[in-house]
Amino acid sequence: MAELELSAGIVAYEDTGGDGPVVVLLHGVAMDGSLWRHVVADLRDGYRCIVPVLPLGGHRRPMRPDADLSVLGVARLVAEFLEVLDLTDVTLVMNDWGGAQALVADGRDQRIGKLVITSCEAFDNFPPGLPGANLYACARVPGGLKAAFALLKLRPMRRLPMTWGRMSRRPVPDAVMDAWFRPLWTSAEIRRDLRKYVLGVPPKAELLCWAEALRSFDRPALVAWASEDRVMPPEHGRRLAGMLPKGELVEIADSYTLIPEDRPEELTRHLRAFLRKG
Repeated sequence: MAELELSAGIVAYEDTGGDGPVVVLLHGVAMDGSLWRHVVADLRDGYRCIVPVLPLGGHRRPMRPDADLSVLGVARLVAEFLEVLDLTDVTLVMNDWGGAQALVADGRDQRIGKLVITSCEAFDNFPPGLPGANLYACARVPGGLKAAFALLKLRPMRRLPMTWGRMSRRPVPDAVMDAWFRPLWTSAEIRRDLRKYVLGVPPKAELLCWAEALRSFDRPALVAWASEDRVMPPEHGRRLAGMLPKGELVEIADSYTLIPEDRPEELTRHLRAFLRKG
């Protein structure tokens, strides 16, 4: 993993290198870039895949104590990441994390040539669904996140509806989830960072204004949504595709939110078709 020093702290990232078009892939809360391991393995032969570890709980290095890790703060960190690496005409792909609407609303989308939104937070679904509500409740209580993630050391707890049971149709491999959760198990500073994000959601009116800003994104956009998603409503995917001036929608069956885990081959097939378009 390479590392990049940004205003909020040091961000680790994977870079497959090469001269192909740049694809930047973003993950969600309490996970890391390994979410995309199957997709990257398939794409890397023709594309330069860059996968940063966002400060959402799965990161290994705590951010600076004064870092802005609100939803907007993390979106600005993504924009800074692209700027410092001098990446242009990027295809930005995201799953679970819904920062696209904040990036566009904040006017920090100039380096994005194409946008791919797969089942993620949208409109006012922040934090999303039952797992998000549970996480928010834990974050409000001193020591709540520590207790909540300690329970996830017990593997059966991971498949409950209020934890990860509705995030993937099939269980994420235990070794992968252990790596995702270990920073939260071992570091109070990492838990502090996650708490900032979870509690840093703006009012619903502001979230809905951010979503409306996507109408101004005039470049190609693909919305790939899990048709059986129980955390990110499929209707949100249809609405997003309709709002984006050059948006197109594909719905992926037999998957919940984490499409890169449940249906990586199908998602990659749609990504390749989209990337080949002019």
